[in-house]
Amino acid sequence: MRFLRTPDACFQDLPDFPYEPRYAELPGGPRMAYVEAGPADGEPVVLLHGEPSWSFLYRHVMRELAAAGLRAVAPDLVGFGRSDKPADPADHSYARHVEWTRALLFDALGLDRVTVVGQDWGGLIGLRVAAEHPKRIARIVAANTGLPSGDNPLPDVWHRFRDAVAKAPVLDVGRLVQAGCRTELTPQVRAAYDAPFPDESYKAGPRAMPGLVPITPDDPAAPANRAAWQVLTTLDRPFLVAFSDSDPITGGMAPVLRRSMAGAAGLRHPVIEGAGHFLQEDAGAELGREIARFVTAT
Repeated sequence: MRFLRTPDACFQDLPDFPYEPRYAELPGGPRMAYVEAGPADGEPVVLLHGEPSWSFLYRHVMRELAAAGLRAVAPDLVGFGRSDKPADPADHSYARHVEWTRALLFDALGLDRVTVVGQDWGGLIGLRVAAEHPKRIARIVAANTGLPSGDNPLPDVWHRFRDAVAKAPVLDVGRLVQAGCRTELTPQVRAAYDAPFPDESYKAGPRAMPGLVPITPDDPAAPANRAAWQVLTTLDRPFLVAFSDSDPITGGMAPVLRRSMAGAAGLRHPVIEGAGHFLQEDAGAELGREIARFVTAT
């Protein structure tokens, strides 16, 4: 597998993102990047981003968690941010992303009693990691995400997004993030989302990920996701559903998760108002405070 590594110079002058990158070399695999905020001995809260963003998405959330005395850890998924990027889209698979993330969190960083926060693909990966390693998990936060098994149809807007990514001769990452926000991003913020991808050769991850979402019952990832559902619906870990009020892609999953997850019973599940798919951009501070309240209360 051939990996590309975005030059450090691409990440100069990132707005509101003072966190120094840290790296872990995965055995026989890529180098993964992550950033941290808050005390090293605080309760670990892992913030998993999705398509086509990177840890920069969580900058406002991290500030709130650190202020609450929590240890915020925000990785860059393989193929995104400062992490190494497989050059061939075919080298991306759902199973590989789950294993890469597991290896970073548990083997490289040795995290335990983790609160997993997942949005978009961060949820698809994080929910699998949680279900497959429940002894390492203290809590789960699902934010504008789901765990599709191919047994139920996804909304038309998602299929339109999938087709647009597949057909675009040039993938405008900053524009895709803007399309998922209710607020207007500054040119500097849009540039920060473009920063990991200095040319099209670096974009195998953003191009591949939509095609890895299970949309049919016989998808290669479907059995593992069904097994994860069985674990999560009976798991006695607090499970917070923190969705925005304006996400046409995943919004329908919020009531399903609140109703299905054993750990969701009896909790107050916030609805973040005035926020789109990327609720971390539209209301990151509010989301951070909700996560901090959830962690400290449970």
